[in-house]
Amino acid sequence: MRVKRLFWGFMLLVGITNTEVLAYAQEGVSASVSLKTPGNDARHYSLSLLKQPDGLYICQLPEKLPLIISRQVFDMNGRQRITVVIKALDNVYFNYGEQLKTGYNHADCQFYMPGFWYRRNLRSPKEAPSFHSSDSWLVREDRLSTPLTAVYNTTNGKSVSVIRMDAFNKEALTTHKEGEIILSGATSIGYTGFQNLNGMTVLSYGFPYKEAPKTYIRKLTLAPAVEAFQLLKKGESVQLTWELAHGESADFSEFVQHTWEYSYDTNRPKPVETLFSIDRMKEVMSNFFVESYVRETPTHYYSGVELETSTCANTDVAEVGFVGRTLLNAYNALEYGEQQNRADLINNAVNIFNTYLQNGFSAAGFFNEVVHYRRGNIESNHSIRRQSEGVYAVLHYLNYEKQHKRKHLEWEKRVKAMLDSFLRLQNVDGSFPRKFKDDFSIVDESGGSTPSATLPLVLGYKYFKDKRYLASAKRTVDYLEKELISKADYFSSTLDANCEDKEASLYAATAAYYLALATKGTERLHYTELAKKATYFALSWYYTWDVPFAEGQMLGDIGLKTRGWGNVSVENNHIDVFVFEFADVLRWLSKECNEPRFGEFAAVISTSMRQLLPYEGHMCGIAKVGYYPEVVQHTNWDYGRNGKGYYNNIFAPGWTVASLWELFTPGRAEKFILNR
Repeated sequence: MRVKRLFWGFMLLVGITNTEVLAYAQEGVSASVSLKTPGNDARHYSLSLLKQPDGLYICQLPEKLPLIISRQVFDMNGRQRITVVIKALDNVYFNYGEQLKTGYNHADCQFYMPGFWYRRNLRSPKEAPSFHSSDSWLVREDRLSTPLTAVYNTTNGKSVSVIRMDAFNKEALTTHKEGEIILSGATSIGYTGFQNLNGMTVLSYGFPYKEAPKTYIRKLTLAPAVEAFQLLKKGESVQLTWELAHGESADFSEFVQHTWEYSYDTNRPKPVETLFSIDRMKEVMSNFFVESYVRETPTHYYSGVELETSTCANTDVAEVGFVGRTLLNAYNALEYGEQQNRADLINNAVNIFNTYLQNGFSAAGFFNEVVHYRRGNIESNHSIRRQSEGVYAVLHYLNYEKQHKRKHLEWEKRVKAMLDSFLRLQNVDGSFPRKFKDDFSIVDESGGSTPSATLPLVLGYKYFKDKRYLASAKRTVDYLEKELISKADYFSSTLDANCEDKEASLYAATAAYYLALATKGTERLHYTELAKKATYFALSWYYTWDVPFAEGQMLGDIGLKTRGWGNVSVENNHIDVFVFEFADVLRWLSKECNEPRFGEFAAVISTSMRQLLPYEGHMCGIAKVGYYPEVVQHTNWDYGRNGKGYYNNIFAPGWTVASLWELFTPGRAEKFILNR
């Protein structure tokens, strides 16, 4: 079938409910459709709206086409609900799109696509989606934690957003990932984004998906644009629904808060029904403490880094924090082992702490963060994040041991010396360098990882009764308030990327939460407000909807619901179970600030992150029981292998087990800081 031989009429019908929306629909939105005949380039048609006597609009085209498109706009509590119905008069491959003129100068705007785009993504390199590469971006909806795009005008505080309202229950496989592609079946995934049109911002959205000017296929790899075409058979129709909303906010942070609240209220994510209780989760995951334990090296450790999903065979990498989390896992194993009377877990955990005390430190007294034993290599650069995570774990261990009348004076001496070194490392502005050497020389001065140090400083203050550590912790949050929170600029907390990321906002919220617990009066109220503000950014990375998967994509075949899972960063476009104490922050803020959404979403996170527990008969593509997966690839992106619906072939269950263990052990910070 060739387009030039088609003779059917094409009609665009627009129902209007009031004069204001009428003018908006006429002047603010333009529509277009692209049609493709297999083996030929697609043809693009702009759709012009012509007023009819009966109040409807029709489209005038240079030639007749095999479609009838009806378009209605309704006012829904001050928002415009757009419903488009596309009906085929013959078999046709189509891609439909609209552009919303905002009236904003592009140079005045900041942009927001939840879990993927913040302001202008200028922290991200040119090899990832950012203004460094283009000032106009269209992306497929499953990249986003909510299928929404919004623009914020910095000159007047006004904003416009467009959100997709349809059910997402279909996805189709394709043989190509760039250029004009024909889908193998029906999909639910459309596209959304923003564009610079002659210096003015337009919001663009449509169906099925397309990405431009590039598509992001793997870490720091941009590929040519893609446009998908779906077959609509003769007599079939598809209905598409979007909602346009306008707002006004004092700043970008308030704009993100309001938009997240709107996204949450629109999607209303519910807890995921699961058979796995918290006790069951811990019972199964405890197998990781058994099978990953390595005892033949100077420091015993849990092998949780650089594992293959197909074997989960132990590797030579011992890592204190970040993706290894050996010391936190050791504390979790000790506590659980004593609760369950399991000598194997207790003995292994004690051996890890003992061997790290003897052999786990550099000449200057910092943790040897990453050791590759077979390769004989010790990472020479230290990071404030891994060092902080190690101290955090040891302080929990020491506090637990003290409660059980067991003292560890050498460990206390080591930890206090490390905290004193933290004081020496801290910059005048309260920040910490991201990476440094044993001689305290700076390798990476970026302050994005600063909030990771707040946690052990507060715990150190409570454990050692040393007010210097509390003063240092307060200075870190002074820095966070000035450089991250007030600027809505959360960056470079993760160690394997330089970009906007979830962990910076999550750590900032947790840091402020710790100080709120440790202070009183106006100080406590101030830190509570900072925690709340950062929390909205952290929440914005977590999915409020369920991404569809195609048949044959494993994650869909086993029924994964993505709501409650968090995207990682602009560079690393996959979802994972990074939460640790964040659910505690949400539950606490929910009570302190009378915000039920926080507590409700904490329940969504807690239930949703139980879904991929590997146990006999339910291995979820992982070779060993309890080794919870890490790189969960939910969109057209991969970390190197396999793509949407699968994991990367290499993963780090050390941190996933530690994260889920803290999620399922609520109240740790409150018990420690408040002596409960």
